[in-house]
Amino acid sequence: MDVARTERPGHGQALAAEAVSQGARHVVAVGGDGTVHEVANGLLTAGADAALGVVPIGSGNDFAKLIGVYGHDPARAVARLVTARSQRFDAGRILDEWFVNSVGFGFGPAVVQTRNRMQHLKGFLSYLVPIVKTFFTFEPPVFDVAAPGFRERGYMMMVEVCNGTTAGGSYRFAPDADPADGMMDVCLIRRVSLPRFVLAIPRVIRGTHVKMREVSIIKTAKVTLRSPEQPIVVHVDGELREPGVNECTVELQRGRLNVLVAR
Repeated sequence: MDVARTERPGHGQALAAEAVSQGARHVVAVGGDGTVHEVANGLLTAGADAALGVVPIGSGNDFAKLIGVYGHDPARAVARLVTARSQRFDAGRILDEWFVNSVGFGFGPAVVQTRNRMQHLKGFLSYLVPIVKTFFTFEPPVFDVAAPGFRERGYMMMVEVCNGTTAGGSYRFAPDADPADGMMDVCLIRRVSLPRFVLAIPRVIRGTHVKMREVSIIKTAKVTLRSPEQPIVVHVDGELREPGVNECTVELQRGRLNVLVAR
């Protein structure tokens, strides 16, 4: 077994690509969702069929929830990987980059910006406090969201495009999402008042927000989002991106990623 440590942003992608070029059949990401994102991009960009494994030691560990290693310490996670089975997961594509869990527009990336300025917070507070702080300065943008059979334009709190069930740690934006069904679950949340927002936080954690009148869930393999009034800011698996464009398309490729899923 070879072990390599990441030393800079993007290094995980380079290390994963190098590993498969040398014949690796399994590549294990030890870290949080950012590390998983980089390693997955290395495998997908290289067109490799090596299986992605995860030992979760980050804060949110959203992808780990999909593969049976969430909540386990590193030793136990490694033990579960030894007997894990290989499964094909879908992978999404946005702005010439792959994602494996979710991408988000509006309030989501605004929270990431706030959280990046509050590095002293740890655990659940590192997600809850930035959400509350961001709400008081956030202005819901106008989005035009278009998918086959669906189109809506208006002021929206957020649009979270999900391959997995959770994003931001404990928030179940897409409780019925399946990372291997060939469809993304797009959670669209329209502009809400402060009382409704406070009410929505625990409901999103439970996944019952989907019954709120301000929420729509769209299942699709392709969605285009346009922001006519300002450039798009997006998070890709929790990593902030500011591409300087007003429109982008998110597409899913079915069964694109080989993943180790614990039994």
